[in-house]
Amino acid sequence: MVKLGLDILVDNQMTALKGKRVALLAHPASVDSQLIHMVDRCIQADINLVRLFGPEHGILGAAQDMESVDEEVVDPKLKIPVISLYGTTKDSLFLKPQDLEGVDVLLCDLQDIGSRYYTFCYTTAFALRACAQAGVHCMILDRPNPIVGGVLEGNVVQKGWDSFVGEYPLCNRHGLTLGELCHFFQNEDAAAGMPKASMEIVWCEGYRRHMTFAETGLPWVLPSPNMPTIDTALVYPGGCLYEGTNLSEGRGTTRPFELIGAPYIDDVAQMAASINGDNLPGVTARPTFFKPMFQKHANAMCGGIQLHVTDEKTFLPLKTGISVIRAAMAFKGFDWRRDEYEFVSDRLAMDLLFGHDTPRKMLEGGDSTDAVWAFLENQRDDHDEKNIAVRHAGYDS
Repeated sequence: MVKLGLDILVDNQMTALKGKRVALLAHPASVDSQLIHMVDRCIQADINLVRLFGPEHGILGAAQDMESVDEEVVDPKLKIPVISLYGTTKDSLFLKPQDLEGVDVLLCDLQDIGSRYYTFCYTTAFALRACAQAGVHCMILDRPNPIVGGVLEGNVVQKGWDSFVGEYPLCNRHGLTLGELCHFFQNEDAAAGMPKASMEIVWCEGYRRHMTFAETGLPWVLPSPNMPTIDTALVYPGGCLYEGTNLSEGRGTTRPFELIGAPYIDDVAQMAASINGDNLPGVTARPTFFKPMFQKHANAMCGGIQLHVTDEKTFLPLKTGISVIRAAMAFKGFDWRRDEYEFVSDRLAMDLLFGHDTPRKMLEGGDSTDAVWAFLENQRDDHDEKNIAVRHAGYDS
């Protein structure tokens, strides 16, 4: 079984943290392979915890997507501040240097899911910037990329299209672990003239980039309310695109991002046939109906499809997501999401998710799934080389 960064820290009796004033950036999935949370491991090792930070969804992971988080009580016995890094304004997303006053080490352990829209990696990047300014050492506990690392899909975010679902020039499916991403972020920030933090990565042991999550032998703990299973993570690099439309992405059901539909889809067989007609590898679309209990189309019967991944090693989630949107666009009632999205109101959510407005315009112009996907693949620029440059060599052996 793979050893997590947290496992290795625990095996070493957390000696690197002894005598230090420690702050934690954590969420519900910040557990070791025995399912013991890093807060509890620190308490057991008598580590001097002085502060807790929580990303989107909160340190308890109870808040829904884009729901601001205020005060949280993690453990009344700790009696230490818990600071939310996802409030009501964009400024609330940034860990501030003053938040690290009286801190020697910031310990970060967040489960990423291999997709650039997932905001935990950017919260970590902003924390690194604060550590650099405050002179605080940052220790990153690495975890596997759960959707087969090393496989890339999509374009990089273009200049002017950055947002909290794409703060750096990453492709949709980036193929890296959080530790590797942190090297990438540090390099990008340094190139922009920002100081580098004192950073240490505790790498996983026994992890190889080609592994599926099942092959790691690790338990899955949902890192956010709508990431309940590894199946959800597999479809998410394409599934998050549905947030940029008026389709239900399955929030409010037991299979978010696998169930997609809307009340206006009145021919589920047509929708499924359109998607399956694209001959997508490793997946089948099944016509179905569902009723979300909250969020988009709450309590309304939705026609649509369920995605069934049949081979996760050949499955292309981004290409599949494009196909689903194309199929839905054939129905009267389809539209793009037009309200504020992740603190941005002057651009469409779909363009932020694509990292560019051309893919949306191609879809509106009737381009095929293959054409849109090929455009994205060709727009990756030098990300492949940057990706290789920040890889941990031990994961490739």
